[in-house]
Amino acid sequence: MKREKSAKLYAEAKKMFPGGVHSPVRAFKSVEGTPLFIERGQDAEIFDVDGNAYIDFCCSWGPLILGHANPTVCSFIIDTVRKGTSFGTPTELGNRIGQLILDNNPFLEKIRFVSSGTEAVMSAIRLARGYTGKKKIVKFEGCYHGHVDSLLVKAGSGLVTFGESTSAGIPEEFARETLVLPLNDLQGLKDLLNDQAEDIACVIIEPIPANNGLLLQDRNYLVWLRKLCDDHGVLLIFDEVISGFRIGFTGAAGYYSIQPDIITYGKIIGGGMPVGAYGASNEIMSHIAPEGPVYQAGTLSANPVAMSAGIATTELLLEEGFYERLEEKTVFFTQILKDHITNKKYDMSIQQIGSIFWINFSKDRILEADNIDPSCNALFGKLHSYLLDNGVYLGPSAYEVGFVSAAHSKEQLERAADIICKGIDTLF
Repeated sequence: MKREKSAKLYAEAKKMFPGGVHSPVRAFKSVEGTPLFIERGQDAEIFDVDGNAYIDFCCSWGPLILGHANPTVCSFIIDTVRKGTSFGTPTELGNRIGQLILDNNPFLEKIRFVSSGTEAVMSAIRLARGYTGKKKIVKFEGCYHGHVDSLLVKAGSGLVTFGESTSAGIPEEFARETLVLPLNDLQGLKDLLNDQAEDIACVIIEPIPANNGLLLQDRNYLVWLRKLCDDHGVLLIFDEVISGFRIGFTGAAGYYSIQPDIITYGKIIGGGMPVGAYGASNEIMSHIAPEGPVYQAGTLSANPVAMSAGIATTELLLEEGFYERLEEKTVFFTQILKDHITNKKYDMSIQQIGSIFWINFSKDRILEADNIDPSCNALFGKLHSYLLDNGVYLGPSAYEVGFVSAAHSKEQLERAADIICKGIDTLF
């Protein structure tokens, strides 16, 4: 495929924007070639400025669970835009989507809308600290929670460590308020809470870790995580920016039947528009201003255009059998890949939950980010290039997951699976 216009636009973009992009992964540094500039999307396909079509499994990194340009969502957005794009006031649309979510999610009593998943997590951390009066937080290596200062950290040396910043511009003092543990290490968490629980406000985790590969944890691990937090008076935050409304309407909390203290959401609520949210019990949420002392605000929070997209999306998600049909599609697609890998005896596997999947360059189920072989980057880069040349689009990183949408047809899934299998063959 020719991608001359994309290459020209990228050269222009690099003169104006850092790295030519507005989010680092878009720069294609982990794969081959230059970034695609996308002109439009329709159903399960995207089309670049050079006229090339791709079956899309990135789905804007997850939120397009209905596919691109869903007519119901677009119609609602257009009707809303005609009335105005932003007022900085409450609107009935905010009430409508709030009621839709709360009526169908028993793990929440109140929510607040914000403009991104990162903002939701930042606000949830502040709420946890304000509610408990404690400063430190615990996160897990391999879980990503947005570019929040206190969470943009990795583990230092040793099993249980103070966080070390993964970005310039974050004071060491901020990072040291975060304690970092490996995933799947209950004893480490137990020891840490026994030693420092009086200083720890919360433990935050992606219950379905999907930002550094798909590191599916056992339910028993999450159950014990909940119990340890209860035993030590520490809040448990589920970061469901990816898994929320994707695994099911009630996300991972519903999938595993575990009640977190605070849940953060993003992606799908906005139906492709920038939206995030965080929610909890009435008691915890009563600490948010103007009811309580924990301040959080946003001019574009619950923006009417974003709320209209969210209403249209969530109403469709609530249709009977929606998630069952979506998972059935995903299993159909991934089983083709699994069968091919098994028959060819490749050192690979496909991880899948709900409508999320990950191409893993190892036969082993991986529970911790440290166990991902860095050599997979080169293999994935070659696979990604092959797929682009043959009309299949995955997120441009070996550590990113893929998504199936309701718009993917069986024929498209079969065709894409065939292309991916042939691409894998070229690697081995």
